[in-house]
Amino acid sequence: MSSADNQCRHLSLDAALAKLPPPAGELAVSMFTHGSLDVELYAPRDIDTQTPHSRDEVYVVARGNGYFFDGEVRDAIEAGSVLFVPAGQIHRFEDFSPDFAVWVMFYGPEGGEGDRSSAGADSTIPQQ
Repeated sequence: MSSADNQCRHLSLDAALAKLPPPAGELAVSMFTHGSLDVELYAPRDIDTQTPHSRDEVYVVARGNGYFFDGEVRDAIEAGSVLFVPAGQIHRFEDFSPDFAVWVMFYGPEGGEGDRSSAGADSTIPQQ
């Protein structure tokens, strides 16, 4: 590993937004990769056309608001909201504001890491 691979990174929202729109055929702009981690900025317009992903992911709403639908439940979200989506889970953003943008962090192996709660890790997220 080179020393460049082992440096801290700072990603600004303004710099990421300046890279939009994503390349043809892509839904998001890749901003950084390290090991299994891929950090992207996703800013859907009008409708969210994404389909289930093959890896676990975390979203952080960077700006705007709307709703997150996980195939069963629809939750209101806003800037600062954090969402976890396991690999293969149906999900999408709905009724989002025109300025809506989320950081997306894909990580782990294809098929996801699975539930580690049996190993003592707490996999629950407190509900509001």
